[in-house]
Amino acid sequence: MPYRPNYDAGTLIPRARTLRADATPAERKLWQALRNGRLGVRFRRQQPVGPFIVDFYCAQAGLILELDGAGHLDREAYDAARTAWLAGKGLTVLRFANADVLERLDRVCFRIATALRTLTPALRATPLPQGERGSKDRQA
Repeated sequence: MPYRPNYDAGTLIPRARTLRADATPAERKLWQALRNGRLGVRFRRQQPVGPFIVDFYCAQAGLILELDGAGHLDREAYDAARTAWLAGKGLTVLRFANADVLERLDRVCFRIATALRTLTPALRATPLPQGERGSKDRQA
């Protein structure tokens, strides 16, 4: 059964709404690739999970996607502790640099689709996104 996030709705929901409205260019681009179940599952943007707000969350697969921009360079310890907490709840966290989303979205989507196929048995027979089956993409 997927992890059901508990969170302080009084503070996190308004903050999540603000983050959704002020999405970065990378977040907007990835959202266009994820929205409406385009990879076979539903994702939520800026979802409160425990004491955190994660960039993208798929409850069905227990998968969290985090985008890291320049501001994350000095937050490695915080990001590692956050990822460890989320993993302790049985969630899988994939991190992508904003530059990768903006410049190599096909590779990012391939990695996400591969993780989804591993984490979600019903998706194992689903073909990977079109144009992302080449050998060079598998190495990304």
